Amino acid sequence: MDIKLLDAILGDEDDIISRMANISAFLYEHISDINWVGFYIVRGDVLKVGPFQGKVACSNIPKGKGVCGTAWERLETIVVPDTHQFEGHIACDAASRSEVVIPILDENGEMFAELDVDSPLLDRFSEKEVEFLTQASKLVFYKGEN
Repeated sequence: MDIKLLDAILGDEDDIISRMANISAFLYEHISDINWVGFYIVRGDVLKVGPFQGKVACSNIPKGKGVCGTAWERLETIVVPDTHQFEGHIACDAASRSEVVIPILDENGEMFAELDVDSPLLDRFSEKEVEFLTQASKLVFYKGEN
């Protein structure tokens, strides 16, 4: 996986939704053994599903609920090796067995959105992949550096 290739594909596109759509498509195409990848966007007191690749997703996730809501509440990346062991896991797709959620903060340090990636395999996400996904999530905001 090459973050420079993803950055080049995004180019000078400055629309956040367009960037999210292409990031999710790129990740879905280039990461093996995942069944869902996409974004949830903060809208008031819930996370709303944004651009994604995979099966139909949960539309609204409250703060503190499931992996996504917990990552929002804590403002930290959460890697779940076995979703069946995560208390309160929201199973949008029963086939998902592991998950990583990465908060995306705006320039004020407030959570704007998050990147969510699910896999049907247990303990799917290595430290190296989580770092790549973190770099990819930072490309949501166009900085004019492409």
